[in-house]
Amino acid sequence: MSDPRTTHRTEHTITVAAPARRVFELIVDVGRWPETFPPTVHVQHVDRSGTRERIRIWATANGEVKTWTSRRELDHDRLRVSFRQEVSQPPVAAMGGEWIVETVDAGHTRVRLLHDFRAVGDDPQNVEWIERAIDRNSGAELNALRVAAERTGDAEGLTLTFEDTVEITGAVKDAYAFVDEAGRWPERLPHVARTVLQEDAPGVQTLEMETRSPDGATHTTRSVRICFPDELIVYKQLHTPALMKAHVGRWVFAEDVAGGRITSVHTVVLDEEAIPAVLGPDATVADARAFVRDALGRNSTTTMEHAAAHARGTGV
Repeated sequence: MSDPRTTHRTEHTITVAAPARRVFELIVDVGRWPETFPPTVHVQHVDRSGTRERIRIWATANGEVKTWTSRRELDHDRLRVSFRQEVSQPPVAAMGGEWIVETVDAGHTRVRLLHDFRAVGDDPQNVEWIERAIDRNSGAELNALRVAAERTGDAEGLTLTFEDTVEITGAVKDAYAFVDEAGRWPERLPHVARTVLQEDAPGVQTLEMETRSPDGATHTTRSVRICFPDELIVYKQLHTPALMKAHVGRWVFAEDVAGGRITSVHTVVLDEEAIPAVLGPDATVADARAFVRDALGRNSTTTMEHAAAHARGTGV
């Protein structure tokens, strides 16, 4: 197949009712991208020095999970972030671009998201696939950026992060295997009714799961999971329960001279408009925070306790 020669360019724009500096900081803070941007599953810093950094991203594109490493240059004075993929995944042969943040007035900001790309083989079908993915993801990212920036300091408490830990007396790698093998959870966990686990690429899983509540009700979620053997599993729910706008989390497996442990970390963005329908007309954001903390913490702690039992040889 011939080398791609044609460079294609796109631009997507949105106006945000927030100061430019606040918008720019959200773009810079890639640690918050999974909870802020719908396509982003996970981001890792590879290295950084001054205004330059390398990040590895896992994100959905046209229903597929893609990963790549990008170099970014942060211009804090001009409010710009340029990026360039080091090695792209087919059908992308090369891709880069720039976030440009511009002040409209004291309370409004224009954000321009530019992409330039080349398609494998200059194939028109590849070009169309890439343009469709860029258009879908850029629209979702810009709209999510607007919502996050216009939510002043999250004063309403819609975002919460919490964690729980269970000690392990057996081998940590066996506890990791228990969480990794989510396809077996219906036979191993009392709150899981059904799962469908797919792993189309090593360490990249999609998990559809039907969970039972204490009152007997069930709800279905769909997640992407990125697995780092024996150490870490991160996930993002693509299909969340009605009370949540976003839910990302991670299972952390650690071992030192004091022993082993599993920690479950959740970050949730609540859907304020859904609270009355789910919890009743008089329910508050505080009620929703407590409900989510209890429900997610209970299920993840149950999972970790069963993983610990499996590791010491007393579980399924």
